[in-house]
Amino acid sequence: MYIFFFIVVIVLGVLAHDYPAGGPVNSLRDGYFTAEEAEYYQGWKEYITIYVNNGRIVTADFNGRNSSGFVKSWDMDYMRLMTKTDGTYPSEFIRAYVSELVARQSTEGIDAISGATGSYHSFRQLADAAIIQARTGEGKVAFVNINREEQ
Repeated sequence: MYIFFFIVVIVLGVLAHDYPAGGPVNSLRDGYFTAEEAEYYQGWKEYITIYVNNGRIVTADFNGRNSSGFVKSWDMDYMRLMTKTDGTYPSEFIRAYVSELVARQSTEGIDAISGATGSYHSFRQLADAAIIQARTGEGKVAFVNINREEQ
């Protein structure tokens, strides 16, 4: 009887804890975890690396590379074109998405930035894959087939 009561108290304590979406933060293993697109899309292959310390995501690097390795957020011509046509640019939306990920410890509740919805879909899917890597402790790069029609 006492064992049953003890188990019920433990289970209720765990269920009552206010965890972020996806489970307890401390379920993440410390280290660097990376996910990247399996294929190039419009000349870029986006990727994310998260750094977990003490079970929490403390920083992340989200960006894209072209086939020669040039980084999307450094491409001034692309930035000028995207600012003119979409009202935002990679360095701007990357900072916003990453800061939200670090603050929330999850992709839940992160909203798309107007003009950067394509990168938003890849960001969410890549970040979720990196978080799964952090939960399992898998150090290999996760290659993700991005669903650009994600709702």
